[in-house]
Amino acid sequence: MREKASIMDEKGIARAITRISHEIIEKNKGVEDVVIIGIKTRGVPLANRISNKIDEIEGIQVKTGEVDITLYRDDLSKEELDPVVRSSNIEFDINDKVVILVDDVLFTGRTVRAAMDAVMDVGRPKSIQLAVLVDRGHRELPIRPDYVGKNVPTSKNEIISVKFLETDSEENVSIIEI
Repeated sequence: MREKASIMDEKGIARAITRISHEIIEKNKGVEDVVIIGIKTRGVPLANRISNKIDEIEGIQVKTGEVDITLYRDDLSKEELDPVVRSSNIEFDINDKVVILVDDVLFTGRTVRAAMDAVMDVGRPKSIQLAVLVDRGHRELPIRPDYVGKNVPTSKNEIISVKFLETDSEENVSIIEI
């Protein structure tokens, strides 16, 4: 595996988060009924950053949680017999709220489908919207993001590597050839 291209640096990531935050505010005419849920692992720091940026813009701290989709995956039997389950953390009511699901990369759509199932097990939101830092295409399910930091067409023999300071001690997005 080798890095083919660097597509976002720290400043590029920050600009994308600012843009996504403004779009969330505009589309929902404010954030009074909005909650944000990050999909583990790298959707969580991204969700927290979006929440903090919205607070900076609007002066309202949006409730933020995290969801672990391990037991909702449709490929669980192929992956491993003993999945590592990390706990979900949604300590607020999502009923009749606009839930913004957040993930780092949108690829086939299967992770998002699993996250929607997990969210629906917690409550019944008014709606679910999707925010991603990178949309790389190759959808297998009819899922599309509402908010996108960057669209990056890729081939199937490439992966998008997202690294955040919180999880990786560095900050960048790159295309890796496999």
